[in-house]
Amino acid sequence: MRKTAQSFLAASSVAIILGALSLSPVQVVAEEGMIAKGKSIAEDRKKGNCFTCHHYEGAHLAGNIGPPFIAMKERFPDKAVLRAQIWDSTTSNPKTMMPPFGRHEVLSEDEIDAITEWVYSL
Repeated sequence: MRKTAQSFLAASSVAIILGALSLSPVQVVAEEGMIAKGKSIAEDRKKGNCFTCHHYEGAHLAGNIGPPFIAMKERFPDKAVLRAQIWDSTTSNPKTMMPPFGRHEVLSEDEIDAITEWVYSL
């Protein structure tokens, strides 16, 4: 095998290994933990209380004032836009009934991040 072919093969192998490591079990568990935390905050009546207005699978006595949490990745391909909507939905719709959770400091930045991960997983 020629020297350049060997170098290319070695570089390709390293790239494949690094790609596989980027999806490590630790990262997946961390994401699942963040999603569970987000759901917990969203269902907390003193925090997110999302099911009062939104319907999602498994919601107990869900409301129908806000749009249902269905196909969220398709509706919000950019997760940052979804987060901004949760942080302060009045910027995209001044007449919305949704509270500006971030602007009014109802939720912390970490809590908003967790809810964003949960909603994005639906």
